[in-house]
Amino acid sequence: MRPDVIDLREFYATRLGQVARKLLRRRIRQLWPDVGGMDLLALGYPSPYLRQFQGEARRVLAFMPAQQGVHRWPVRDRNQVALVDEMELPLPDASIDRVLLVHGLENTEQVASMLREVWRVLASGGRLLVVVPNRRGIWARMERTPFGQGHPYSPGQLSRLLRDNLFQPGERDSALHFPPVASSMLLRTAGAWEKLGQRWGNAFAGVVLMEADKQIYAVSARQNRARRRPIALPLPARPTAAIGRAIGGAVGLTGTTPRARLPDSRFQMQGPGRNVITLPALGRGDR
Repeated sequence: MRPDVIDLREFYATRLGQVARKLLRRRIRQLWPDVGGMDLLALGYPSPYLRQFQGEARRVLAFMPAQQGVHRWPVRDRNQVALVDEMELPLPDASIDRVLLVHGLENTEQVASMLREVWRVLASGGRLLVVVPNRRGIWARMERTPFGQGHPYSPGQLSRLLRDNLFQPGERDSALHFPPVASSMLLRTAGAWEKLGQRWGNAFAGVVLMEADKQIYAVSARQNRARRRPIALPLPARPTAAIGRAIGGAVGLTGTTPRARLPDSRFQMQGPGRNVITLPALGRGDR
């Protein structure tokens, strides 16, 4: 079930949501250190992570799906958010340089269709950054946060999914290595938990981040297919009148007079061709 926009906004207004936003924003910035002069599209619920790109990217757009709902962003500036159908983005082909997908992939019911639409609007050489809950992480098991909603992914599952939809997976990272508990002491030490999690590995992180390039396949030249040679088969000879006379002579050799026969009693000899030879039925004395 997709979380509502009100639930998402309320989560990021809490202390736990603010800490999660801070740590995730840092990881996103490390993967995308420079977006100067680029057109950036964010899909899902990305508004908590877009402030750092304002003033640097040439254009920043935020699209929220109709099933989720939308709210204004930024609050004190010109609105940059639109309510859209995630299967039909209102953008021309190859018009976006970067796409950030947050709270989107794990909640959609048509994953392949949405990824193909993202592929369509990405320019040649464009990149996609996906943020999804980690299947092995604690955050995916706690429904009190938005990362506990929808379908979580392991790094291997996410990589295969992107490959199947014309993306080439690249650099990946993880975040939220601390448990999703609203404890003041735990939240104060969240930074230390992140450093320890990066050293111990990313297997049990709460969130997986994966960057992918738009894959464009070259169309090969048309290959000449080998022609199939027709096979000539000998056709059987058509039956002639001589065959009918020979069969009639064979009947006459018995020397007996055939009995009266019913008008509809006939034998039909089906030849190999289209011709049908019809002979009168023989009586018992002629057999």
